[in-house]
Amino acid sequence: MVDLILKKRRAQALSAAETEWWVNAFVRGEVPDYQASAMLMAICFSGMSSEETVALTLAMAHSGACIDLAEVGVAVDKHSTGGVGDSTTLVCAPLAAACGARVAKISGRGLGHTGGTVDKLESIPGFNAALSPDEFVKAIKRAGLAITGPSAELVPADKMLYALRDVTATVDCIPLIASSIMSKKIAAGAGAIVLDVKVGNGAIMPDIDRAILLAEQMVAIGQGAGRETVALLSDMDQPLGLSVGNSLDIAEAIRILRGEESGPLLELSLLLAAEMLAVTGIAHTQREGLSRVKDAVANGTALAAFRAMVEAQGGDPQVVENPSLLPAAPRRETVCALEAGWLLRCDTVAIGQAAVLLGAGRTRKEDPIDPSAGIVLLRRPGDRVEAGEPLAVLHAGEETNMQEAAALLLRSLHFGPAPPVARPLVQGRVTASATERFVE
Repeated sequence: MVDLILKKRRAQALSAAETEWWVNAFVRGEVPDYQASAMLMAICFSGMSSEETVALTLAMAHSGACIDLAEVGVAVDKHSTGGVGDSTTLVCAPLAAACGARVAKISGRGLGHTGGTVDKLESIPGFNAALSPDEFVKAIKRAGLAITGPSAELVPADKMLYALRDVTATVDCIPLIASSIMSKKIAAGAGAIVLDVKVGNGAIMPDIDRAILLAEQMVAIGQGAGRETVALLSDMDQPLGLSVGNSLDIAEAIRILRGEESGPLLELSLLLAAEMLAVTGIAHTQREGLSRVKDAVANGTALAAFRAMVEAQGGDPQVVENPSLLPAAPRRETVCALEAGWLLRCDTVAIGQAAVLLGAGRTRKEDPIDPSAGIVLLRRPGDRVEAGEPLAVLHAGEETNMQEAAALLLRSLHFGPAPPVARPLVQGRVTASATERFVE
């Protein structure tokens, strides 16, 4: 291991066999934490080639059990790098399934200002987001899609390495981010992958240049592992949806799938679902896929697919017809504007942190969450607001400090005398053959 650390410190490439050896030896306990940490730091300073990153990803993916989805055909997984008000999975997965795709989605829990799809789904009474591999396959065969959290057997190397990255200041290294994300996608068994790489003040990649680098590395890993992979780069300078919470997000997704609401969350979900159809060959082009998923909203099949998933995973399907069955917060407080003007921009992280203060998120992995807590935004950047007009409604439990959350929310919103310049929702697209950039 010392020889390999020295080799990487000198910016020399590790072979696939060398990478596989040290990853597996670390998982078995034969390589101690301090040597693995030294390797992670050497990677941060020296970087990794595309071939090295693919080798690291595959070694991590195969460090534990892998799910076999051969019974369901070519399944597609979708992954977001995380944001605020980002419930695209809840919308795009049923959209794609309604059009014939088999959607196999492994999702995570929320931590810090970002929400987690598993937490959102667990706000549905009875919903099981801890499926075994066999249950996962059965749910996909029954409903056309399944969304579950990762099992303890999947990708143990990632869990162990991330614990070291978290305490050694190596979290923001692009090859390590890419291998962490893609190892879980590959182990989950999907034959095609659609990535949503967030860009902006609420994302892990605040600027477009680094977001493109991350997207290109993840697409290269996917293609190198034999998975058709595409990435969209989407704006996270403001919350994507108007709800920031758990049961609130489920209710918003249901309204969107019913065709009752539009906006950026629906727009991006439609584009992601269209890509999901294209990478699985169900649609010949993204344009054809987009037409089909729009029809799925209009004819009700997307909502039916969501209901089928809820039922297949033990949840109460009546919430689809009656979202009032979801957990509801006992306290609500309206936050009003202190000044008149145009809403120019949001500090997206602060909005997510305000939701955490209300109980909708966690600052440590072991923290409990309140499924009913969160924020419903009433204005977006570009809206004109008068002093005293409502900006948002806070939802929380009896013991929550509403005043602190309201103050943080107000500080996160910035006003001016003229409307802001609009930015495109999708800022780029990366495939194995090309990188398209839509903003400077």
